[in-house]
Amino acid sequence: MDIKPSERMVCRAAEELANKEVVFVGIGLPNVACNLAKETHAPELFMIYESGAVGTLPERLPVSIGDPALVTDSASICSVADIFQCYLQRGNISVGFLSGAQIDRYGNLNTTAIGGDYSNPKVRLPGSGGACEIAIHSKKVFIIMRLNDRAFVEKCDFITSVGRKVGEQTRSQLGCPGAGPVKVITDMCVMDFNDQEEMIVTELFPGVSKEQVQAKCGFKLNFSDKLKELKDPPEGHIRLLRDKLDPKGMYI
Repeated sequence: MDIKPSERMVCRAAEELANKEVVFVGIGLPNVACNLAKETHAPELFMIYESGAVGTLPERLPVSIGDPALVTDSASICSVADIFQCYLQRGNISVGFLSGAQIDRYGNLNTTAIGGDYSNPKVRLPGSGGACEIAIHSKKVFIIMRLNDRAFVEKCDFITSVGRKVGEQTRSQLGCPGAGPVKVITDMCVMDFNDQEEMIVTELFPGVSKEQVQAKCGFKLNFSDKLKELKDPPEGHIRLLRDKLDPKGMYI
């Protein structure tokens, strides 16, 4: 079976989610990964969307946080304020799943502005939404992004969501309660974080070399001494992505 890099990325991201975890789902690729996990090895994954949908059981992949598919059969529908104050800020979210336009070596994310200064950027992005709060308060964060040197940058033009370190200050020094990003899943490799709070490549997708990964990254990468090559995802998972979760290829 011919597997697309983005399909490998989503399947690998889904593997990180354990059954019965409480996950704050981001729209886009995180949304696909979470719903794939629920369809396969984590049927009791408890998904929360920032629009106020709690414990969702969507019959199809929701296309936004306001999709009506999130309402039917959900455990609860509440206000956005309740989602953040009663669930997220109280430390009840096991996993935050995020993406962004830019990311640096410490896992800081930018979804706000690119180029120029904040008041007059070259590109104005959608902004934080709930991402900054998710990055701060989730017990751990997974990041899923396609690897390229425009996205993986030496320095973010704006830090929307805090990663492992900002300047010389770590998360604990900044007063952030959660662990922050623990894994970055791309379409070429998987990265963890080392003792210096920097990304370190631990897994390569089939047929991908260290040199190819480095060439796609805008900063010098660390590579694990125990670097391993991933196996192909199960064919059934690819069929789920293509036939049920994202048949129109909106995200993949």
